[in-house]
Amino acid sequence: QEVSAFGEAGEGDYLDDWTVVCSGTYWARDSEVRFQHASTDVFLSVTGEQYGRPIHGQKEVHGMAASSQNNYWKVMEGIFMQPSEVFKAEQYHTEL
Repeated sequence: QEVSAFGEAGEGDYLDDWTVVCSGTYWARDSEVRFQHASTDVFLSVTGEQYGRPIHGQKEVHGMAASSQNNYWKVMEGIFMQPSEVFKAEQYHTEL
């Protein structure tokens, strides 16, 4: 199932909604998560296919109905927030 982006300036439609599925209450820094599409229940998965354009070595992703090792994701870099910081950040950010 193809995955694509829609909209401009943060506005899209209900087909843009994904749920983070994690093993606990919070998405922990070193834990793996899955992204499940809210409308179709498919999991965001990597296909293993690589392409040369537009970014060399990028991998294709798609929606997969069954859960597998191909739909686990892990953060490799970014900003990590302690659970107590989430409420402070909400007053400054409308979306993360």
